Amino acid sequence: MSTSDSQRPTEMAKAYESQRVEQRLYEWWERSGFFTPPETSDRPPFVVSMPPPNVTGELHMGHAMFVTIEDVMVRWHRMLGEPTLWLPGTDHAGIATQLQVERLLQSEGLSRQQVGREEFLRRTWEWKEKYGGEITRQLRRLGASCDWTRERFTLDPMLSRAVRAAFKRLYDDGLIYRGYRLVNWSPNLQTAVSDLEVEYEERDMYLYHVRYPIVGDSWRPGVWGSGRWAAGATEFITVATTRPETIMGDTAVAVNPNDPRYRHMIGQMVALPAIGRLIPIIADDYADPEFGTGAVKITPAHDPNDYLVGLRHHLPMINIMNADATLNAEAGPYAGLDRFEARRRLIDDLEREGLLVEVRPHRMSVGISQRGGEIVEPLLSEQWFVRAGPLAELALAAVREGRTRIVPERFEKVFFHWLENIQDWCISRQLWWGHRIPVWYTPDGQMIVPGPDDPDPQGQGLVQDPDVLDTWFSSALWPFSTLGWPDDTPDMRRFYPTSVMETGYDILFFWVARMMMMGCYLTGEPPFHTVYLHGLVRDKDGRKMSKTYGNVVNPLDVIDQYGADALRFTLATSSSPGQDLNLNPERIESARNFANKLWNMTRFVLSKLDDDSLREARRDPQPATLADRWILSRYHRLALDVDRLMRAYNFGEAGRSIQEFLWSEFADWYVEVAKVQFEQESLRPSTRVMLFTVLEGALRMLHPFMPFVTEEAWQYLVHDRRSDDMPASIMIAAYPQPDTNRIDESVERDWALVQALITGIRNIRTEYKVEPARLIAATVVAGTQAALIESQRAIIARLARVEADRLMIAATIDQRPANAATLVIGSVEAYLPLAGMIDLEAERARLLKELESALAEAARREARLATPGFVDKAPAAVVQRERDGLAAVRETIARLQDRLAQQGLHP
Repeated sequence: MSTSDSQRPTEMAKAYESQRVEQRLYEWWERSGFFTPPETSDRPPFVVSMPPPNVTGELHMGHAMFVTIEDVMVRWHRMLGEPTLWLPGTDHAGIATQLQVERLLQSEGLSRQQVGREEFLRRTWEWKEKYGGEITRQLRRLGASCDWTRERFTLDPMLSRAVRAAFKRLYDDGLIYRGYRLVNWSPNLQTAVSDLEVEYEERDMYLYHVRYPIVGDSWRPGVWGSGRWAAGATEFITVATTRPETIMGDTAVAVNPNDPRYRHMIGQMVALPAIGRLIPIIADDYADPEFGTGAVKITPAHDPNDYLVGLRHHLPMINIMNADATLNAEAGPYAGLDRFEARRRLIDDLEREGLLVEVRPHRMSVGISQRGGEIVEPLLSEQWFVRAGPLAELALAAVREGRTRIVPERFEKVFFHWLENIQDWCISRQLWWGHRIPVWYTPDGQMIVPGPDDPDPQGQGLVQDPDVLDTWFSSALWPFSTLGWPDDTPDMRRFYPTSVMETGYDILFFWVARMMMMGCYLTGEPPFHTVYLHGLVRDKDGRKMSKTYGNVVNPLDVIDQYGADALRFTLATSSSPGQDLNLNPERIESARNFANKLWNMTRFVLSKLDDDSLREARRDPQPATLADRWILSRYHRLALDVDRLMRAYNFGEAGRSIQEFLWSEFADWYVEVAKVQFEQESLRPSTRVMLFTVLEGALRMLHPFMPFVTEEAWQYLVHDRRSDDMPASIMIAAYPQPDTNRIDESVERDWALVQALITGIRNIRTEYKVEPARLIAATVVAGTQAALIESQRAIIARLARVEADRLMIAATIDQRPANAATLVIGSVEAYLPLAGMIDLEAERARLLKELESALAEAARREARLATPGFVDKAPAAVVQRERDGLAAVRETIARLQDRLAQQGLHP
């Protein structure tokens, strides 16, 4: 594969233009097959199953986040030489897609009921084919290096077969059943919805205090609405409720057994307003004496907490609501009314009957249907369920035994809590788009559940269940259904279990836990060895992105303005695992500037390269100067740190470290030193070697984070310099590995002293407003470091803007210069006789400020060395570095104090 296949322009442009690079490179990568793992390899594969976005979807920041993190992992492992599979796909998104098609029909004056199921599904597939590929096109714009030859869709025949196999297995094993239970019900959509499809909003509502008459010997209810319905009652119990319209579904009133106000009432009967049905007063800890009146109505068919109370006390469960949220015959005089109209009328009637004590404002969390937009109704309904308990035990064991790891580890507690308290899972939806439940009913009510390869049952009177499966049911099979399960396919053998499941922490329970349950049960193995959870992307002020707030940021708009690399780098480096990210536009702009800086670095290095010396350099780069040895040591230390951080899933810190090295060490220091070294002919070959070696390696190191600019820059850098084994693309080049023999602590200390001296002189120049072009004099008293400082004379003179002939370097001097600005760095002192420019009071203030800073640094280092366990547990090199740093800062303190004393100021 030749470099020209990427269609790179022959001349490197003065500025990096992402819009001219990204599409061209991506199409070349995909066309070249770089995303597909090699057929043969003796190394274990690295496998990631992409969380399948909704086929109806538009790219949002959640997609951008997971694509970025997963692509960082995937590109890194691919460059490590592992056969790497990132398997992409999309979800049929039952409710979301059905809504789109229903709206299309409505625009034509039709409904799905009018066109019928068969025609509706035909129209839905037609819609999917027209719009369904948009999300995958958008994912490509982010640079997702997934294997598109293995792209899957949850309604593909292979995945549909897996769904039927899973249903059959679970049904035969007694883990799928049909029964009446409480579900989240969307009245607008007229279907059960999953917990994930319910969004919660804080709303200002009301708490109604209602009197229920206790039935005594004299109780005889009057006609409801007469104003005398409860006239015969002598005692009442007052309940507090936010939903008075469900009173007709009450089957008990609960009080806390330790509440002395109501202890004498336990076991008595009360009459329900409006319908007069008698229900008991029961004792249950669910009743909170501090909330409302301390007595609560129990409506098991319309509240999840009441449902559990009803199960504990074997209460009747009476559904008073129709599928469209109108009240049914069980609601007596309010039958046929919408639930909220029934509330209004009932409140009026309760007030007329003298049963409404008071109405208080009450702020509460209200469940809203994500798709339908209305308040969700907890509703008792006949549905299909999975017995989750036995499956949850398998998933819990996998994490407890360490077969699956959760990153960050703190989410293990959340995982355990959810699965230890799991309820049975409602898997049926009253929709038409999706995996239709593979159950047929005979005329006498028997059920037939065929296997995945059995033909659909035929015969007179046989009817298939009209419902479809919850989208999360098929998604729970995703890591293995996409590889060919239940068959023993080559992909299943090679790539399962997968390696990492990366997704947002908000769906740890809804999706990750269900994949764990299904994978452990159906395949006998956890579906992945690591779960990596990222946080949510919020706006710069920490608010959730919402159309209501008007703060939604479209990733495609960001890419158009700043480039995909800038967005990716910002998302990857702005947070740590499991933490929410506040997306600041300034950080995106900064990342774009970093891409430009990288481009300019490459242009500079490219202008200095020499093919002959570089050919030799690729075998064994030999540094010739202190700066050469320093940049090589820092490069390999960076490679060591990045390897550690990447393996610990700390991708953000890894990316930030690479950026800091390239900008603050390579560009700001070594490139500037290189310009000086190029003035000596003898140093040119080694300087070229260091520039090429470090930049080329750093580009490879950065590639997983910023794939486009690194590929384009690398292509220019290696063009006509590639060895026989150099690959065509950076994305299949080897990831840099540290050579610890190149890491030299003493060289880094020596260069740090030179840097500090140059920086200190620059700072004094700035403070005293010396013109940049003006050269100044300097005297450096360096003690045992004099030879080191002398060897760097040319570098110090050039970078600190000191006149070479007036730079005096000595081990000691007899008399320190008077009226000179003073710089103290450990045992080294520098004096800048800025004639006529020194303000003694200002100089004293500056020295005092430096002393204060040095004292604070000494205290920090002393505290760290005194921390229990630090000296014993930290690596020896780290401890020694801390001790050396403390010794140096103490010497700085002593010299600053001495200099201040000479000026007559005793700190």
